[in-house]
Amino acid sequence: MKRMKMIASLALAATMVLGLGACGGSSDSGSASTGSDSSAGSSETTTEETAATEASDEGKVLNIYCWNEEFKSRLTDHYPGYTEGASDLAENEDGNVAGTAEGTIGDVKVVWHITPSKDNAYQNNLDETLLAQDSAAADDKIDLFLVEADYALKYVDTEYTASVEDLGLSAADLGNQYQYTKDVMTDSNGVLKGVSWQGCPGVLIYNRDAAAEVLGTEEPSEVQEYVKDWDTFLATAEKMKAAGYKATATANDTFRVFSNNVSAPWVSDGKIQIDDSISKWVEMSKAMVDAGETGTADLWSDEWSAGFYPEGKVFAYFGPAWMINFSMAADDEGSIANLGRWGACEGPQGFFWGGTWICGATGTDNATLVADIMRQLTTNEDIMLDIVKADSDFVNNKPAMEAAAKDESFAFPILGGQNPLDMFCAGAEKIDLSNQGAYDQGLNESFQQAMKNYFDGNASYEDALNQFYSDAETKYPALSH
Repeated sequence: MKRMKMIASLALAATMVLGLGACGGSSDSGSASTGSDSSAGSSETTTEETAATEASDEGKVLNIYCWNEEFKSRLTDHYPGYTEGASDLAENEDGNVAGTAEGTIGDVKVVWHITPSKDNAYQNNLDETLLAQDSAAADDKIDLFLVEADYALKYVDTEYTASVEDLGLSAADLGNQYQYTKDVMTDSNGVLKGVSWQGCPGVLIYNRDAAAEVLGTEEPSEVQEYVKDWDTFLATAEKMKAAGYKATATANDTFRVFSNNVSAPWVSDGKIQIDDSISKWVEMSKAMVDAGETGTADLWSDEWSAGFYPEGKVFAYFGPAWMINFSMAADDEGSIANLGRWGACEGPQGFFWGGTWICGATGTDNATLVADIMRQLTTNEDIMLDIVKADSDFVNNKPAMEAAAKDESFAFPILGGQNPLDMFCAGAEKIDLSNQGAYDQGLNESFQQAMKNYFDGNASYEDALNQFYSDAETKYPALSH
């Protein structure tokens, strides 16, 4: 109950942090039955029939909470028997979709509650609704909700997320998933609390025309030699600058690569610590900004995305499959993506960015349906390959991705017909989340914001660092430095 009281006291604040235990342990903790005990006379009953029978005794409204339409499109397009219904979803002034929508799965009404992430609105709404879960009417309870890696631990180490095993998915069911995707959602007691249909290992995404002009080649294996480590990358940045290109659009492009490769978490025993990898990012970024080799714009700003077009004169971005296919203006005539003139290589270091995890809410009256959604979208190899083909996702299924990596029909038009999936497969196996912490999202954001003043010459490093500490300790009063 102590943890429940802590949630109650912080739920309406944007800085609510719950899972203070490090993500660890193994999710391979024995199997749970997916159906009721069977007698010999009913041994021919199929898993689908059993699930349908169980589901018929459960709730008739499935409430799903999320921050955009990505998961909705996956369920709509790929879950067997899903039918679309009414919708009042609309874009707000920021261009984000918000509102509710309906659908059906059998005789169950599916209700989507979509609140954009901006200004922590999604988490605030989710937190407030979870706090009322015990007293909510059956048709108003959250059944399923989504989280991202940067704040997953906030929900993983609480009673609000149901054990995946208790829902009915065994370790064997999840055996083909990449381990890091399970580590993200494993609580401090080794209990798995969520699953994902996707993996998000990252690569260096380079402008083929810039590479051909400056490096004399656009072939991925040859370009990799010019960015194989950070010293080599910096030498290439100098060449790009001399030819009129920025190496990256902003210093923030490389931050996640460094933050994913730290040797210790942001916080130890309540003390904020600056890892050597983060310090190296600061040193490298300041030098690049001063040399005119990168800028200081925020990610997703117009200045950052200007490099999606030839006239933007940017050599490289860092990102996963979803960024390549959904975030680089592929539908805009004349963009580099539309022309098929990006390429991909491993880059100086491996990293990952993003990902969406499906959580069953404790108290759901649709446990069987929640489990089947998890099972179909994250373990059914045929469905997952369909997601790769239709949506260009890198899915969380090793056999499916290894097969797709060898099949040229899975090439990315945006990458000029290159199939980068072998790089993503290798990258997913190497992701290490041993230094993940509950404060990552807030501290990463505050640190980048503070360092922008230093990079722009508006503050000394010491002043910027003190600004970071002040902002961080305001967000998280329990922390010090």
